[in-house]
Amino acid sequence: RLLTVTGVQTCALPILMAAYNRIIRKIALAFGDLFSNINCIRFNPDLSEEERFLVPIEYAAKELYVRRLSDPDLSKKVQITLPRLSYEMTGLSYDSSRKQITNNKQFFQNGTSLSQVYSPVPYDFDFSMYLYVRNIEDANQIIEHILPFFTPDYTVKVNLIPEMGIIKEIPIILKSTDFSIDYEGGFNDNDTRVIIWTLTFTVKGF
Repeated sequence: RLLTVTGVQTCALPILMAAYNRIIRKIALAFGDLFSNINCIRFNPDLSEEERFLVPIEYAAKELYVRRLSDPDLSKKVQITLPRLSYEMTGLSYDSSRKQITNNKQFFQNGTSLSQVYSPVPYDFDFSMYLYVRNIEDANQIIEHILPFFTPDYTVKVNLIPEMGIIKEIPIILKSTDFSIDYEGGFNDNDTRVIIWTLTFTVKGF
């Protein structure tokens, strides 16, 4: 189908693109779910367990939490509970090394109907995950829960299109780790230390 835009004929995208399978959303949720069961343990001086709690994680930008942590004038009595995790998708790019023949089709039988889908298009999704803690011991413990699984990748199965039974194994690659220590307030105040770890990942999705 040809469209005329400012006097120039161009080919319109196929109407079949109206099918929205929420694949990007599923990849983002799968990434976050991978880190949703991390426990942090606090110990007494005799190394007996004092408390154990689940580290919360949510989809949020780093800047959101940095502003929240450094604003003492908010109306809530408790600014934010640490430690906690947040993550965000920071970009995506086409991965030509995983390209398949574009016009290949897969067929799926669903009762009496037959469905078809073209080869998936490979894209790399970049994610950043942020760990916010008050003390180094909590940071070390949580980081040790994460790093050993990435050598440097960890593969998960994602049900991309359940109606067609399309399940893909998707590698998640740990690209880099970095941390910073920020102090809130002036030198004469009771400074609050905030340690922020930043881990960057590439998800080899579709």
